[in-house]
Amino acid sequence: MLLPTDLLGEWALRRTLDDRRAGVQGVVTGTTTLTAVGAHEVRWDEAGMMTFDGRATPVSRTLVVRRRTTGSPDDWTVHFADGRVFHDWVWGERVAHACAPDDYTGALDGDEQRWTVRWEARGPGKDYRLDSVLTRASA
Repeated sequence: MLLPTDLLGEWALRRTLDDRRAGVQGVVTGTTTLTAVGAHEVRWDEAGMMTFDGRATPVSRTLVVRRRTTGSPDDWTVHFADGRVFHDWVWGERVAHACAPDDYTGALDGDEQRWTVRWEARGPGKDYRLDSVLTRASA
């Protein structure tokens, strides 16, 4: 199992989006940077260009991965930039994000040179899959 602190540094990001409801696909290319902020937090910054439905748009987001202060030191939780909980950091197993009425399931997997983040969203308003591949940037 990898922890967020095992993945610090810069990563090349390639994310594909398959919006099955709309019948369109898209791609995000850019970078992801994981930076330690003290001993209990990792900042996750993404920036790139999204090509979707024939249009190119700059995109970015920030997530924060926090070590839980109780329990095992390997227990981490991913948060949105505004502090809301996104999901538990669980390596190699399915995770869920509660966002009714749609269901989100995902997975983190890989190694210290290449890892993936996959999400499926299904419900009355959504039916898509995101596949992100992160490859360690050359030193």
